[in-house]
Amino acid sequence: MYDELKYWYLRDHKLFLTLNMSQIKQLCIISGFKTAKKGEVIYFSSSDLPRIYLLKKGNIKIVSVDEEGNETIKEIIQKGDLFGELSLENDGDVNEYAKVLTDEVSICSFLLSDFEDLLVRNPSLALSYTKFVGLKMKRFKNNYSNLVSKDARTRLISFIKDWAEREGIQEGKKYTISNYLTQTDIAQIICTSRQTATLLLNELEEKNLIYYNRKEITIEDISKL
Repeated sequence: MYDELKYWYLRDHKLFLTLNMSQIKQLCIISGFKTAKKGEVIYFSSSDLPRIYLLKKGNIKIVSVDEEGNETIKEIIQKGDLFGELSLENDGDVNEYAKVLTDEVSICSFLLSDFEDLLVRNPSLALSYTKFVGLKMKRFKNNYSNLVSKDARTRLISFIKDWAEREGIQEGKKYTISNYLTQTDIAQIICTSRQTATLLLNELEEKNLIYYNRKEITIEDISKL
């Protein structure tokens, strides 16, 4: 069953579009597949066996931990995203982990050594991987620029808009987002305190720009947000 799931997922993933059926089947042999429940930690940067992960279903947060033990959400991983040792190096100076946000996630993974060998043997895949990671780094750069140059309210609105456009259900100008983030999570993503995030969310709700609860966030007219 897992082998069949791996095959169809890997075949349909845009990273592997250049591979033929035989190559995809070989890919299945070296890849792992697992499911995990909400709250489970599935990846540590300090692991002795570094891996590249592909998220098939659900959502995951990547949490960075500084020297004082303070945690910041570095990224929200969505369906189809890659995470893990994307630089193809096991960087011992980086301290981060991945934690499941939704009820269940499904993940394919490769040992870093196996994935490196795969790229060496498939130049077209190596090019696709370079482009894939390049786009991801560009998104990181844009997020960092927003954190540095914008105030907390603007950062929150930018985050909610991006979240809606990537995952929300659209009906005209209305978007409905399945909310799997706590207010603490949102505060960490926009680099502010939980109290500030709560005040800003309440302010947006009072102005009828959003409707927020633990299960979903509704934006009646995204052009007004």
